[in-house]
Amino acid sequence: MTAQRSPVAALWRLLRATAHVVQGLWIIRTRFGRLSAVQRTDHVRDWSGEILRILGVELVVRGEPCRSGPALVVANHVSWLDILVMNAVQPARFVSKADVKHWPLLGSLITGAGTLYIEREKRRDAMRVVHHVAECLQAKDLIAIFPEGTTGDGVTMLPFHSNLFEAAIAAEAPVLPVGLSFVHAPTGARHDAPTYIGDTTLIGSIWATLRATGLRAVVTYGDAQSSEGRTRRMWAQDVRAAIAGLQSSD
Repeated sequence: MTAQRSPVAALWRLLRATAHVVQGLWIIRTRFGRLSAVQRTDHVRDWSGEILRILGVELVVRGEPCRSGPALVVANHVSWLDILVMNAVQPARFVSKADVKHWPLLGSLITGAGTLYIEREKRRDAMRVVHHVAECLQAKDLIAIFPEGTTGDGVTMLPFHSNLFEAAIAAEAPVLPVGLSFVHAPTGARHDAPTYIGDTTLIGSIWATLRATGLRAVVTYGDAQSSEGRTRRMWAQDVRAAIAGLQSSD
């Protein structure tokens, strides 16, 4: 078991992080709409990088992200931190389950950054999002998805939902595989603090992260793929295998 920061130190982190979130909300509500697309991207990248520093999360990037669209960025899903980590490297419009918009403070920020929400229980809504994502890709957006549909344990990936790969096929856009992992920097072992699975609540995971030491987020970008005639299910399986390979190389 790794060492933890004291509750007092964690509370100080929490206060600083809350102030940073409030600042981000103020920017979104008062200035974001007047910024150019490049300026918004820069703000999201800088803001996300700073919140990671406040939380004590070291960021390590391997490989090359897409700096412009169109591309469907596909990653495994480990933590509520995943969006912040990926946005600190290269901001994108995320597709997320609808309940994220109700997260305290963070939900408003994620929504303000242009997130597309999906009601996963409703099949009709899934098709709506597929069409919307295809339109965004045709408009040369970067769209990021977590096709597992929920967070995993960081060891074994869940099966991939393939619906949104249909959007990339329709838009003739490439897919970029991304492997995410959280490790203990001194040892390289998996770090459990940011995981958000099972009976772990969001508040509990945030508190564990606030108390964590030596927390490193590793983002590994693979090579972009075109569909090459694959069905969405075949493509999803191949991308899942590519991401597993990226994680094993961490």
